[in-house]
Amino acid sequence: QVQLVESGGGLVQHGGSLRLSCAASGSIFSINAMGWYHQAPGNERELVAAITRGGSTNYADSVKGRFTISRDNAKNAVYLQMNSLIPADTAVYYCNVRTQALGVTVDYWGQGTQVTVSS
Repeated sequence: QVQLVESGGGLVQHGGSLRLSCAASGSIFSINAMGWYHQAPGNERELVAAITRGGSTNYADSVKGRFTISRDNAKNAVYLQMNSLIPADTAVYYCNVRTQALGVTVDYWGQGTQVTVSS
């Protein structure tokens, strides 16, 4: 089992910045990829950014050049620096951790943190 605690959401004006943090605990030895998803009302949960243990990253087209994902393997943490925020970024943001052990892959989710961008 992996437990995730998120922080850093809030209300920000168009063009502003926020930094999300997610700390993992529990069976952290099996963590592979870490990432962030978001879900706006009426929409499905979508990938925002992901990062592997080796540091390879993947971003949604809508956030490329504005958001940066990073991780600290020593602290078992993942971060999302969000710059140049726009109202379309408004959503609940969820931390995701993917573990792989003995051929079994399991996804864990944080509780979600609200990000609201005012116009």
